[in-house]
Amino acid sequence: MPEMSVARNELEHERRYVAGLYQRLDELRAEKQRQLDQVRRTTSSGSHQNRSERDAFATMYEDRLAQLNAVDDRLVFGRLDLDSGEERYIGRIGLSTEDLQQLMVDWRAPEAGTFYQATAFERMGVRRRRHLILSRRDVVAVEDDVLDASMLTDADSLQGEGALLAALNSRRTGQMSDIVGTIQSEQDRIIRAPLPGVVVVQGGPGTGKTAVALHRAAYLLYTHRDRLKSAGVLLVGPTNAFMKYIERVLPSLGETGVVMASIGSLMPGIQTVQEPSEEVAALKGRLDMAGVVKQAVANRQRIPAENRKLNVEGSILTLTPRQVRRARDRARATGKPHNEARTTFVKIMLRELTEQLTEQLEESSGAGNTADRSYLTEDVRTSRDVRIALNLAWMPMTPEKLLRDLFAKPAQLEAAAPHLSDAERQLLHRTEDAPWTEADVPLLDEAAELLGELDASAGRNAAEKEQERRRDIANAERTLENVSATLEDAGVDGVLSAEALADHNVVTETRLTAAERASGDRTWAYGHVVVDEAQELSPMQWRLLMRKCPLKSFTIVGDIAQTSSIAGSHSWQQALEPFVGERWQLEELTVNYRTPAQIAEAAVRMANAAGLVVSAPKAVRDGRWDPVIDRVPDLEPALLAALPEELEAIADGLLAVIAPARIIDQVRAAVTSVYGSRVGQGAGGPGQDIVVTTPREVKGLEFDGVVVLEPAEMLKQEAVRVGDLYVAMTRPTQRLRLISTGEIPEGIED
Repeated sequence: MPEMSVARNELEHERRYVAGLYQRLDELRAEKQRQLDQVRRTTSSGSHQNRSERDAFATMYEDRLAQLNAVDDRLVFGRLDLDSGEERYIGRIGLSTEDLQQLMVDWRAPEAGTFYQATAFERMGVRRRRHLILSRRDVVAVEDDVLDASMLTDADSLQGEGALLAALNSRRTGQMSDIVGTIQSEQDRIIRAPLPGVVVVQGGPGTGKTAVALHRAAYLLYTHRDRLKSAGVLLVGPTNAFMKYIERVLPSLGETGVVMASIGSLMPGIQTVQEPSEEVAALKGRLDMAGVVKQAVANRQRIPAENRKLNVEGSILTLTPRQVRRARDRARATGKPHNEARTTFVKIMLRELTEQLTEQLEESSGAGNTADRSYLTEDVRTSRDVRIALNLAWMPMTPEKLLRDLFAKPAQLEAAAPHLSDAERQLLHRTEDAPWTEADVPLLDEAAELLGELDASAGRNAAEKEQERRRDIANAERTLENVSATLEDAGVDGVLSAEALADHNVVTETRLTAAERASGDRTWAYGHVVVDEAQELSPMQWRLLMRKCPLKSFTIVGDIAQTSSIAGSHSWQQALEPFVGERWQLEELTVNYRTPAQIAEAAVRMANAAGLVVSAPKAVRDGRWDPVIDRVPDLEPALLAALPEELEAIADGLLAVIAPARIIDQVRAAVTSVYGSRVGQGAGGPGQDIVVTTPREVKGLEFDGVVVLEPAEMLKQEAVRVGDLYVAMTRPTQRLRLISTGEIPEGIED
């Protein structure tokens, strides 16, 4: 009874303190909302500086309000009892009273590091580490790690299942949860590693690689705020399903400014699909494709084979190959991208053609004729023949147009890639209306880098631009007449020119955050890039990412053993050496927190038997079930018969049915015919407790139970696909079942 009384008292104590933290959180929310409302009520009058300041304050209040709203669930998760007698609460953000008395320390702050790093052997001044387990805003349990031996007999030290095991045994929801309250020492060391350089985090299934990557992004933004706030952090994942799965983690950690993108969405304005052919994906991912794109751009700067006659207002001019070559070489010498260098090319050609026309007219009218010839430049510029000739020689080009032509027109591809075999060029051939794929994105980005911006007004001459400017000023003058009359009636003298008003009407982006601006800007240079499932990236995709961060500040997480793409890497050295040489540091996670020991061991045995060397991180727990193996004559009836048993075993959990891409549609149709709207894709959605998906789509995801169909089909050594089956087998947190109409891969059965 005394022990129960102590536990009850401690729980009530923590509930009162946590209630105070939430009260302070609500006060700060209300304060920021009032400040934001006040700024929004401010009119747009005043100087440009005043308007910019107003927008900056609005953005600041909006960001802070978003942060305060995102951390509501499980705001606080720990308490440190220190040798000094201080009780230090650890939570998602820092909180203080109005008079700056600290209520809670941000988990990323240096003084919070001991919550994750202190042990009984190295206490670091910590007597007791207390885990507060919350459900929404309510403290439902308290667990203590006693580090000071003298406290072991204290009646107020509370024990239980343990925060880590409780988190591991909890049901999956289809959304990744943060691990901020249960970060382990080896994970914390990587999360808090210095910013500069390339850190590679190698870890087997279930070691928390993705969680480490996300928490590191939040930590770096907190610790290096001044450096990263304006440049931003980019987090890249393998698929859209994966990005949806992790999207809530960073806001819950107090960060809303990270740009999150799948590798296929890194070209603004381009929608992509998965590359249907792995051979094509591997070919497009080769580093020599950068040279193919470069040559394709150079081939659009053409020299005519012979002289060309041009009609300019009745006068016939001659355009020679020598003239075009000279202008082309001078334009290339500027070092500017194709579309920008074209301006130099056009200026040179127009000047030479104008001189030619002037000479003709002077010869025909006599040397003594001093008539004004300044109009001739405009005659040459607007001549249809001249415009056609210059465009044929140096056409302005978009990346999309360049690649569509390259892959749809065999002659252009042969000219740009003579080193490719006929079979390889045939693999790249496609129709002009084919959708863009993920493998195209690095090529589009390469083309965009070489082409430069395409000026939307390039087709308009100076006179047209000036005419548009005059229309803007005329509209502004009419507006000012009305405004001036109103000001005079009010007795106010307003001084504003029509030109200034016309300029003011240009839309500005002052209220966009760095992350919002970066997400729509292909050329944005980030301060740090985090890459998850990095083993899948092709050399061209690495080239794209390296361009995104000129400082080469990267956190790279993955598992070489899980590589399933034939375009992916077989070693980190192979992936990184072309871009950073030896300037990278390897860290390894050694503990499997997700996968029960029986399942993890079966997956390792299978991989080893297939000739794949994998790290075998130690599982922290045994599961209730060994892997279940079904050999069946007919797949669909066996699957439908097994599903009720699997759903019952993981009651209220999330079940994944993982099948080879060849049969995924028919499997999904069969399961949906029985379970209807409960069936989803990716990580599932609201009301969906079954997902039917492929090995590629489950990278980085986790489920309570997994049913793997036709495991032998996922194991294709000739295509380096051991990773597919290895990935599929290591997704469950509780239970694994394999159903096969053929052989069971060697090693799975002990």
